[in-house]
Amino acid sequence: MGIFSKFKNVKVIERYKMITETGNGLYTWNGKLYESDIVRACIRPRVKAMGKLVAKHIRDSTTGFAVNPTPYIRFLLEEPNPYMTGQMLQEKVTAQLALNNNAFILIVRDNMGLPCELYPIPASSVEAMYDKNYNLFLKFYFYNGKRCTAPYEDIIHLRDDYNENDIFGSSPANALTEMMNVLGNIDRGTINAIKNSGVVRWLLKYHTPQRPEDLKANVKEFVDNYLSTQNETLGVAGTDAKADAIRIEPKDFVPNAAQTDRVTERIYAFFNTNSKIVQSNYTEDEWNSYFEARIEPDARQLSEEYTRKLFSRRERGSGNKIIFEAVSLQYASMSTKMNLLQMVDRGAMTPNEWRAVMNLGPIENGDKAIRRLDTAVVEGGGKDEDN
Repeated sequence: MGIFSKFKNVKVIERYKMITETGNGLYTWNGKLYESDIVRACIRPRVKAMGKLVAKHIRDSTTGFAVNPTPYIRFLLEEPNPYMTGQMLQEKVTAQLALNNNAFILIVRDNMGLPCELYPIPASSVEAMYDKNYNLFLKFYFYNGKRCTAPYEDIIHLRDDYNENDIFGSSPANALTEMMNVLGNIDRGTINAIKNSGVVRWLLKYHTPQRPEDLKANVKEFVDNYLSTQNETLGVAGTDAKADAIRIEPKDFVPNAAQTDRVTERIYAFFNTNSKIVQSNYTEDEWNSYFEARIEPDARQLSEEYTRKLFSRRERGSGNKIIFEAVSLQYASMSTKMNLLQMVDRGAMTPNEWRAVMNLGPIENGDKAIRRLDTAVVEGGGKDEDN
């Protein structure tokens, strides 16, 4: 963490604690939401969809429009650091955002002040601080006991439920703790019911007192003769008057399925998803609704944070920005995809854009818009001619 060592003499103003509270869930939640199979299933569609977004540097100025005009920015978006690709970084910070309502990316700059690397920061807690010149810093505490400090201008900070705090998104811990504990108790009841299936099911009641060693021998003989799969009784048992064999039906507690479903649905609702999205059993319209409600706000926030932290005001004024482009039509039905050919004929889509929707590779000159002759502008159309 040597890159953080130069930032000293800062004063704590706010502290945000990531989810570390201890819970009693059977699946050893321990405050770490990602250890819950239900929570992991809830956030996985969001994480994967965000990872599929394609980051691009756009420059739209008076001199023209260009995509990825600066090589170092394109390489930064494709390979933000030596350990991960852009897709991996997007998935990692989305998972952190979903679990903590906060996610942080450190911007490492070269000697010229240009961004050269991006690193996700998996901190256990974070403090917001000002130095004597009232510059904002963030101090990160890690699970291994180490800590570091970085200026806020070098931190891409993503937030959800941005309400109570001026800097951080509200922690989901208080809202989720009770539901997760209830779900843990339900899981514990299920496992206890399974364990209870091996309790005593037969009781031998002897009419005369038995010595302990005789009792064990008689019970073993009964098991070997009548309960073992290796016996030769062919399903027929003989009895005598010295003991009564009584069958015991254990009353196993099995959690109510309706209660389990209600708790699960509440967790789905908290993460803005549903069972169809989690199980990849959605229709085209259902996925589009989820995409608009959950993925598009994340994509816009990511785009605006990247833009304002990677570019100066002067650069932004010249039309530079980062966008995260989504091809949500990849989830469309085949009939919808084929109907998009009309968009190509009218110049609204390029051939390569349509081919990307179809998961096909680009073709030569396919990035140029084309129009059918019968949809082109007619010269002099609408004017009366004098004869």
